[in-house]
Amino acid sequence: MSEQERFDRLRLIRSPRIGPVSYRQLLARFGTAGAALRAIPDLAARGGGKASVVDAGAVEREIAASRALGARYLLMGDADYPALLDQFEGAPPALIVRGDAALAAGQCIAMVGARNASAAAVRFARTLAQDLGQRGAVVVSGLARGIDTAAHQGSVGSGTIGVIACGLDVVFPPENRDLQAQIADSGLLVTEHPPGVQPLARHFPARNRIIAGLAVGTVVVEAAPKSGSLITARLAGEAGREVMAVPGSPLDPRAQGCNQLIREGATLIQNADDVLEAVGSIDIRMVRQGSFDFACEPVSSDVAAGERSAVVALLGHAPVPADELIRLSGLSPAVVQTVLLELELAERLDRLAGGRVSLR
Repeated sequence: MSEQERFDRLRLIRSPRIGPVSYRQLLARFGTAGAALRAIPDLAARGGGKASVVDAGAVEREIAASRALGARYLLMGDADYPALLDQFEGAPPALIVRGDAALAAGQCIAMVGARNASAAAVRFARTLAQDLGQRGAVVVSGLARGIDTAAHQGSVGSGTIGVIACGLDVVFPPENRDLQAQIADSGLLVTEHPPGVQPLARHFPARNRIIAGLAVGTVVVEAAPKSGSLITARLAGEAGREVMAVPGSPLDPRAQGCNQLIREGATLIQNADDVLEAVGSIDIRMVRQGSFDFACEPVSSDVAAGERSAVVALLGHAPVPADELIRLSGLSPAVVQTVLLELELAERLDRLAGGRVSLR
């Protein structure tokens, strides 16, 4: 990949309304990021709106700021882009990392849990992470309060990966400043956000998909129902990764999420040996093989006005799977996906989890 193509790909993913799905579709259709950037205004016009691409100067300033922090970019297609994450649907096209990127090629185990964790759970998480590190595993977590912090503290000596929901120059929570710096120096710090970006609420579910995507399995130590930790576990399970949970007292609300996961089929975990036994039993056929192909979301070079109208007529404010639109319209996947791409670029369509879409 040439330096110009790398720059254009970063510019493409930084442009408004371009997400992982539309990024792949545009590259699949136009071949290069430069050609995709030139085509965006026309595609948005076909969708009934306007779109622009991010200014090249803004991307140049972002790159300079990242380099000043001692960070570098990993783009999809790079040899050292994390292989397991590359297989994960919705994986970020561009990562900014600081530290030892080779850690992501190891046997990565995600550990997540409650921010307001009990003292017993914090102690258990720290010990479990330390034991996993001593056995050669790489612990991945999100540098949040509670279980995440304990997991990093236990494994920082053996190499840990911290995934954050903000720029590399931002520390959240503030009390983890020293820990975040230590991970950046001796482990690996990962984000998809440019320097200066603050940790907003919507960034955390997106961060969770990176945590799940980097790991062959996810351990939930303590979590309430409907918590972010359960989102991470669900994403891991949907991708064919191992989901593990530590049981807790039914009298503690913080244990209800873990107990629920176990009832639903998650592996019960009591120590590091349980974790390594569980991930060692994963049928590799359950995990997507190879890179998540750009062509998996086909797009067409031409859509008739009647075809476009047929797809739009099936859309509403209630989310619907894209596969359902293909079935109901009787049109090819390429045509339907092209119409959805045009509407998204025109700011008329939202993409939601599970491949669902809805009109804005």
